[in-house]
Amino acid sequence: MRRAADAAGVPRDRADGAVDDLRPHAVVPSSLERYAAEKTPKIRDEVKIRADVSPRPESLVAVPRAQPIPKSVSFSPALGSKLVVSQEMAPVAVEQYRRLAAVLHDLRLQQGLKTVMVSSAVVQEGKTLTIANLALTLSESYHQRVLLIDADLRRPSVHDVFGVANGTGLSDIARMGVAGTPYIEISSYLTLLTAGRAVANPLSILTSDHFHGLISDAATRFDWILIDTPPVGLLPDAQLVARLADGVLFVIAANSTPYPLVKRCIEELGSDRIIGTVLNRVDRRALPTDNYGSYYSDTPR
Repeated sequence: MRRAADAAGVPRDRADGAVDDLRPHAVVPSSLERYAAEKTPKIRDEVKIRADVSPRPESLVAVPRAQPIPKSVSFSPALGSKLVVSQEMAPVAVEQYRRLAAVLHDLRLQQGLKTVMVSSAVVQEGKTLTIANLALTLSESYHQRVLLIDADLRRPSVHDVFGVANGTGLSDIARMGVAGTPYIEISSYLTLLTAGRAVANPLSILTSDHFHGLISDAATRFDWILIDTPPVGLLPDAQLVARLADGVLFVIAANSTPYPLVKRCIEELGSDRIIGTVLNRVDRRALPTDNYGSYYSDTPR
């Protein structure tokens, strides 16, 4: 198995050629393995990544064009070109999310992966936008039934991304019960469960039988369950949610998050639970696909 890399060792140049802060470079294995070899060779022996999987052609579904999201959905205007459904998003960035979705799809075929938690070590590493774009890619491009759950009950933000109300949500599950779960349908394939009212101490909710029952019930109704959580390095919430997930996707900001902190967070979650990592904030010129600009510019969405 390959190893995780020192995200802090990845050069970041905010010149004209730089990728936006919240776009991913790729899912491990290839990118972080390369950076580990170049920057910190010893790190390759320290942190295990279980999802070192290259998608096999025979296991992939065809990827049709993304279907239009209903006009009733009003995405946050602040996101601009940062969502895969936007025509303003660079095709190379869209393909990075499709690559990520392809790796997860292959893991689903191999290991039955269905419930995925997405988190990071600290705030502002792009985990929420990463999970939103992953949900949009799996649902609108792959036509998979996706449930996106905002389990960041202290500082919820998924509802802001999709421009929906956050009146009731996960924090109300004990009162409403699984049967009354206030799902919000974004499209034919994408459903949200917002966090609901922010709570100072959500641990009782995340460890409750109601939350366990919700995940079990959702597993019978959706192809994918994606769960957004608070950062691992700050709060215990993510460790609790990780126990219910089939795997964890870890988001790392290049040249920003210290490697010792990344390593500690992965150890706290359990390296066997990490199915892969997304390296954010990478200089666009570091992406080999940018050498094929004309190819991507002619590729239909």
